Amino acid sequence: MVEFNFFGGDLALDLTGTLGRRHGGTPVEFLPAAADLERWLIAAGIGDPSARADDSDLAYAKTLREAVYRLAYAAMTGAAFDPGDRDIVNEAAAVAPPLVQIDDAGVLVRLGSVRASLSLAARAAIALVTGPSATQLHECEGPACTRMFLDNSARGTRRWCDMSRCGNRAKVAKFRARHTAESAVSGQAKS
Repeated sequence: MVEFNFFGGDLALDLTGTLGRRHGGTPVEFLPAAADLERWLIAAGIGDPSARADDSDLAYAKTLREAVYRLAYAAMTGAAFDPGDRDIVNEAAAVAPPLVQIDDAGVLVRLGSVRASLSLAARAAIALVTGPSATQLHECEGPACTRMFLDNSARGTRRWCDMSRCGNRAKVAKFRARHTAESAVSGQAKS
């Protein structure tokens, strides 16, 4: 079973993170089946546990995800938004969001369809790419990672989606490269 990660700092970016390795290599799909979409919506805190996704909902979510990614990438790079992507996100945002209630135990309950839940991600995307947070958009510098995230660090110099994963891999690779170079120099000196 796929474990979901929420490194983006924004619901819209977490949705885009359900596809990994976008550039080069074989992309990694974290929503291969409708049941995975259901699980992601619950894990993201926006889904109705009783809502069931079908294949058309899954295709819809992936179309929305890619439109959100392209809009966020455009916002990050200062490019113009593609009208088609704008339309996809606007149409998804127009769906009424889930109804929220407090149950008898005092717990928040969400009631609504899969598409109602996805409307929350579309609304988050609109707020993200049109608001002040757009200046904090970054894409992970990990060579095999293409997750986008909001850099909320004090200096605005965050390089990785998650330090324990991509950041650690980069540091290990840098250490190994330095160690290999030092070993080569040491070996030449002994010759």
